[in-house]
Amino acid sequence: MDTTNTTTGAVPAPHISLPTGLLVALGMVMSTDSLKTAPTVALNVGPGQFLWLWIAGGLITLVGTLSYVEMACAFPDAGGEYSFLARAWGPRVGALYAWSRFAVLHTGWIALMAHLLADYASAIVPMGPAERTLFALAIVAALALVNCIHVRLGFLTQALLVAAVALGFAAVTLAGFITAPVPGAAVAAAGPAVTPHLGVALIYVFLAYGGWSDMATLSAELRGGPRGMSVVTIGAILALIVIYVALNAAMAHGLGLAALAHSSAPGADVARAAFGNAGAVVVVMVVTISAVASINSTLIVCARITWAASRSIPALHRLGGWHAGRGTPVVAVLTVAGFSGFLTVVAGLTGNGFGAMVDYMTPVYWVFIALGMGAAIRLRRRHDSSAWPVRTPLFPLFPLAFIGVALVMLWSSLTELGNAALVGAGVMALGVVLERAAQRRPA
Repeated sequence: MDTTNTTTGAVPAPHISLPTGLLVALGMVMSTDSLKTAPTVALNVGPGQFLWLWIAGGLITLVGTLSYVEMACAFPDAGGEYSFLARAWGPRVGALYAWSRFAVLHTGWIALMAHLLADYASAIVPMGPAERTLFALAIVAALALVNCIHVRLGFLTQALLVAAVALGFAAVTLAGFITAPVPGAAVAAAGPAVTPHLGVALIYVFLAYGGWSDMATLSAELRGGPRGMSVVTIGAILALIVIYVALNAAMAHGLGLAALAHSSAPGADVARAAFGNAGAVVVVMVVTISAVASINSTLIVCARITWAASRSIPALHRLGGWHAGRGTPVVAVLTVAGFSGFLTVVAGLTGNGFGAMVDYMTPVYWVFIALGMGAAIRLRRRHDSSAWPVRTPLFPLFPLAFIGVALVMLWSSLTELGNAALVGAGVMALGVVLERAAQRRPA
């Protein structure tokens, strides 16, 4: 890959139109997570709470998004959340955030989704464990190449993939509303009795809505200034609430809430009930496209956060080049893809599943969401009104309320999830040691 035109002085320029930006922002939060999380949510809440929990989760997410929109419009930067945390809390917190996104959240998610895609592919073309790992690595490498060729190709690919996923969700929603539960299906599907835990249900609802904080990375490359950023981010969250509520209402209608709670593939089950085996094939295609879109979106975001961090950490300056011709941080893309490939191999050897990765990532995610909301309050106090073209309603009530939500979710993740949650917190803590070691090295 040619990096001769990569310079540390180059910066991203606005090039993303509002329609493309809306699809890219939607793709940062929308994925087939909702098809996996719906059964766990249904298992842990009462019948009258299921849809209300999805609505409440979306509205709470919108509250958090408003605070991030305010900061993104005041301080547009391709580093997004990294730039807010570094401005508010100092470079050490910013570096810890960049490390946690690199080592726990983003690259781990890329590895997980690559294996998920390989598993679906092996259902069509039988592959052993080694072949599935090689297939997963090929997916990561191919998407890294797409994002290195030119920035517009990476974003255009993402927009088209997200549009396809949205159409697939619409098909599953239609299937759910035109079919009805089979009598006795709930009894047949029922497993051992489970004690409901609202905290667990909320963890999985917020997992499905997760990724909204990544939308701030669009602020330096989106056309339309503060107004464009507001329209894209708020519009994406409102669209997602409609999609998720309709999708979950359809699955609950088509399967029945009890059967939904014990389904391992509710989207495929409801599509098969409505359209036969062809419907199940459609869902497999949706999951495949969604996995590719999720990997591509995460690669875009993580590369930009890594690039932003490299500008202020001397030991990482080699990652700070922005290719002027290609309009993308080529070295950062390759670095993120390389580490994702490493985790893909590790995941292939250990067989980590979806639940283990949720446990691994969740505590770290909520730590930085709480710090991000605190940054909104801290930065507002530091800068006068001229620096804020967009303002959060009911400030500081919204960010304070979200800090409370984040702390509750952090406690729930540490007490109600598995040991992998502690491992993720430990890897985050390792970043403190690495940051101090990096600061002692000469530039």
